[in-house]
Amino acid sequence: MSRVGKNPVTVPNGVEVSLVSGMLKAKGKLGEQSVMILPEIEVKIADSEIVVSPKDTSKRALAMWGTTRSLVNNAVSGVSVGFVKRLEVNGVGYRAQAQGQKLTLQLGYSHDINYVVPEGIKVAVEGDRNSVIAVSGADKQKVGQVASEIRAFRKPEPYKGKGVRYSDEYIVRKEGKKK
Repeated sequence: MSRVGKNPVTVPNGVEVSLVSGMLKAKGKLGEQSVMILPEIEVKIADSEIVVSPKDTSKRALAMWGTTRSLVNNAVSGVSVGFVKRLEVNGVGYRAQAQGQKLTLQLGYSHDINYVVPEGIKVAVEGDRNSVIAVSGADKQKVGQVASEIRAFRKPEPYKGKGVRYSDEYIVRKEGKKK
């Protein structure tokens, strides 16, 4: 029995949900998302709720029950509220600038890093020293992927803590060399 799959997904005001030929489409103020529904899973749309249930008790149906419910919930909340990942840039001379769909990073290399932001994702630079990058969008997977790619340019190192890290990430600091 799936604990996640049992809970119905509430549809907020301003979000239209439709089920067409095995695809659940959610349309809201932040765009449109679609989720492919597997043949083992049954989806029912009531007045303001989406109920996900398995069609049988096969192992695959039970395994995909909670996963499908989470994907449907992410699509519905993505088009209504959206998702945000914040990254912090730490280090002397490390900074970020956003111009339209292009992010320019100075991370201690001999050259600037120009990152082209994919469609559907917004990148904003916040903070008093241009040290916080906010990646936002309607697709949770895409927001996480873009944040991961930006972090990979200079991962945080454990001695001084320099690099790009998630705002909620804790870096275990190491002690330096002793005489």
